[in-house]
Amino acid sequence: MIEILTSAAFNTIQDLGRRGARRFGVSTSGAMDPIALAGGNALLGNDDNAAGIEIQTFPFRLRFQADAAFALTGADHISTLAGSPVGSWWCRRARAGDILAIETPRRGARVYATFGGGLDVPSVLGSRSTHLRAGFGGLEGRTLQAGDVIPVGRRLCEAGRRFDFGAAPPDVAIAGAGSAVDRVLRIRLMRAGEYDLFPEAVQARFWSTTWKISARSDRGGYRLAGDKLTLDAPVEMRSHGVVPGVVQVPPGGEPIIQMSDANTAGGYPKMAAVIQADLWRLGQATPGSFITFSEVSYRDAVAAMAPVNDYLARLRATADLYRAL
Repeated sequence: MIEILTSAAFNTIQDLGRRGARRFGVSTSGAMDPIALAGGNALLGNDDNAAGIEIQTFPFRLRFQADAAFALTGADHISTLAGSPVGSWWCRRARAGDILAIETPRRGARVYATFGGGLDVPSVLGSRSTHLRAGFGGLEGRTLQAGDVIPVGRRLCEAGRRFDFGAAPPDVAIAGAGSAVDRVLRIRLMRAGEYDLFPEAVQARFWSTTWKISARSDRGGYRLAGDKLTLDAPVEMRSHGVVPGVVQVPPGGEPIIQMSDANTAGGYPKMAAVIQADLWRLGQATPGSFITFSEVSYRDAVAAMAPVNDYLARLRATADLYRAL
C-alpha cells in the first residue's frame, strides 16, 4: 500500500490507455508520456502497461505502508526518499514508513511514479487509466487527494534483487529526440485529411510559425497561440473520428492538438497529425513553451518508431540484468 500525503490538482493513475472503446465514445486516456511510463515499468520488471501515477502538479508526497520497489521517470526533477536524493530515471527500494517527496521539475511537465507489481486498482473497459470526464478508472475516476490509500501489486523486494540503478532518459538516448533547441521544441507531423482545404499561404504559415502552448491546455488538448489559420469561408463538416496527435483548426484559426483525453470525434478541419514517435515529447511540453512543426512522410513516421522501440527493449534487457546481480 501507498498513502498519498500531498497532491495538488490533476494527478491521476494512468496506464498506457484504454484501447478498443472509442466506438463507444470513450477516449483512450493513458499516460501523456507513454515512454516514461513504460520505461519506469521496465526498470522494475513490470509489464509495460502496469498502472502508475502521472504527476503534473507539485509538490507531491506519498508514504510507503510496506516495503516496495519504485521508479521515477519522465521530467527532470528533484525528489527524495526518507530525505535521501533520488535521481530521475532511477529505481529504488523503499521501506515501510519511508516518505517519497517529488518537487517541481527543472525541465519537462510530468513525472511518473511506478511501483513493483503496478498499482492494483480495478480495470475498467480494459484499462486502469483515470477518465476524469466520465468519472471512472484509476481511483474512483478522480484525481488523487491527500489521505488516499492505493494498493500495490505483487511485491518485488525479495532479497537478492537489486533496485538501485537507473537509465539514460530517452531525450538523451534516442537519436533525434533531443530537448528543445533555443527553447523551441521541434515536432514532426504528417498532413491530415483537410490539409488541402487551406490556401497555400495558410499552409505555409502553419509550418513556419513558432507556436506557443496556451495556458488553456490540458490532457484533452494543447491550444496553440500564434498566427491565425483562417479559411476564406467557414467549412461545415460532419463530426468524424479523431485520435491523439490530430491537429484541428477551429473557426478562430488557432490550432488545437488533441492529446490523451481527446474527444473521440469532432467537426473541425484536420490540418495535420503528430507522429507517434513524437507524442511522448509533446506530452512533456509545458504551457507557455514553444514548438515548431516539420513535415515528414508516412514512411518516415513509421521508421521513426524503431529507435523508440529499440530504446525500450534495451532498457528492459539491461534492467533485467541489473536486478539479477
